[in-house]
Amino acid sequence: MRQIWMYMKNYKKETVLAPLFKMLEACFELCVPLVIAGLTDVGIRNGDKGYIAKMGLVLFVLAAIGFCCSVVAQFFSARAAVGVATKLRHNLFKHIESFSFTEIDKVGTSTLITRMTSDVNQVQSGVNMLLRLFLRSPFIVFGAMVMAFTIDVKSALIFVVTIIVLLIVVFAIILYTIPMYKRVQSALDRVLGITRENLTGARVIRAFGMEDEEIEEYDNRTSLLFKLQVAVGRISALMNPVTLFIINLATIILIWTGGIQVNDGRLSQGEVIALVNYMSQILVELVKLANLIVTLTKAVACGNRIEGIFDIQSTLELKDIIENETKDNKDISSSEYAIEYDNVSIKYSGSQEEAMKDVSFKIKKGETVGVIGGTGSGKTTLIQAIPRFYDVSEGCIKVNGKDIKDYSLEDLRNRIAVVLQKAVLFKGTIRENLLWGKKDATEEEIYEALDNAQAREFVDKKENGIEEMVEQGGRNLSGGQRQRLTIARALIRKPEILILDDSSSALDYATDSKLRGAIKEMSDKYDTTVIIVSQRATSIMHADKIIVLDDGEVAGMGTHEELLENNQVYKEIYMSQNALK
Repeated sequence: MRQIWMYMKNYKKETVLAPLFKMLEACFELCVPLVIAGLTDVGIRNGDKGYIAKMGLVLFVLAAIGFCCSVVAQFFSARAAVGVATKLRHNLFKHIESFSFTEIDKVGTSTLITRMTSDVNQVQSGVNMLLRLFLRSPFIVFGAMVMAFTIDVKSALIFVVTIIVLLIVVFAIILYTIPMYKRVQSALDRVLGITRENLTGARVIRAFGMEDEEIEEYDNRTSLLFKLQVAVGRISALMNPVTLFIINLATIILIWTGGIQVNDGRLSQGEVIALVNYMSQILVELVKLANLIVTLTKAVACGNRIEGIFDIQSTLELKDIIENETKDNKDISSSEYAIEYDNVSIKYSGSQEEAMKDVSFKIKKGETVGVIGGTGSGKTTLIQAIPRFYDVSEGCIKVNGKDIKDYSLEDLRNRIAVVLQKAVLFKGTIRENLLWGKKDATEEEIYEALDNAQAREFVDKKENGIEEMVEQGGRNLSGGQRQRLTIARALIRKPEILILDDSSSALDYATDSKLRGAIKEMSDKYDTTVIIVSQRATSIMHADKIIVLDDGEVAGMGTHEELLENNQVYKEIYMSQNALK
């Protein structure tokens, strides 16, 4: 939690002024019972209308000044709280963006979203409440007790006993409920997790007819959350009636003893009224203090969970992220090879076995290379190591003759365009999605990319053309249309290295064939090195070189004809797909 409180250093003025103005408001509030006492003993008893008017004006002035102090304090506390939350959320997002796929896989997307949203909001509420009430509530409680001593010592002893009993009750309830609140938060996380899974996987759930099972699972999770919330709610609900009972009992005793002293002439009626008012102030502030502690408890728990994300360090070396980007890294080598794998092994976090073992090969500049293999053979792992989505555990990968770890991440990834297996589009127009590949792309470059990706046909049929809106995730487009747009987004960059990770699986054979032809022309024109990962042998059979993977190892390498003749793994894949043709 220390790291998060450090964000308040940027709001030193607000963190001082907010409690200061709250203290001023409290001081004026403590003066009100004394004014009422004077109004009762002098104005009302003597029927002095002038004095009543004067004291009424004083009460109005105290209320007005207190209100202004409260507004100013709220402004500064809100400004500090929102500023801290904004900076925290920004730095958390920036930190998450530095993660490799290893850390994202380990933590989980739903957890990261929860940390950036509800947890940060809870911290914001905690900071706000802390600045407003941390000093004010204790000051009012003990200030009221001190003011009671200035009126009558015997009556003030009732305040001392009442405050001690109240503090014991309040803190006993709080200490009992703190761990329960933590369990509630954990149960809420699980409900949010299963909700996200069901919403994102709704089509799969329906396809397999698993609605009833998922509803039952959701009901079980929400029922557990409900039971925990009811349990902690019942205990927390004891606070108000118990504190009210104690305060009312103390008030009865105060009025009884005060009445006796009024009859004896040791206290005035106005002083008894003032003592009762001070007792009421204590009640209100203790309830506020209890709510503050509960809010701070939640904020600290959420802050610790956020710190847990900050404590996760990316497996990508820090020097790669902060390296001086002004250095000219273009044309750094005259190597004839665009990509070189030298005894590369990769192991996923938490896995005992290596996903890829001792892989070595070289790809010349301008070559088109196909990668094929069975499910789980390591095809995606192979190509995701090139832009350092995952780092190698052994060996090294070179791009243009230079170890990829010696590039800055920005420079390395600017040289590479990757089309992942899952076609991801963002909410916005088709044009805006394509400009992710190249921000300053011209109209001619946009349409050239659409033509090469075989997407021009369906884009032109849209009512607004490239200005047609795309829903989040491309929900208003078919699978094939989404794939072609993501390919166009990559092609518009004209990268040195183009990686297509099974990105044409939703296309028919004719469109796939046209796409391969267009990419071949682009490769020849811009000297682009192309790597095509595919389940279809027909999609890569015309490549200059084919790499066959089997269980994370290179099972063969060569042209289509060579592999058909000499490689059993490739032959089985090809024959299984073309036996019926």
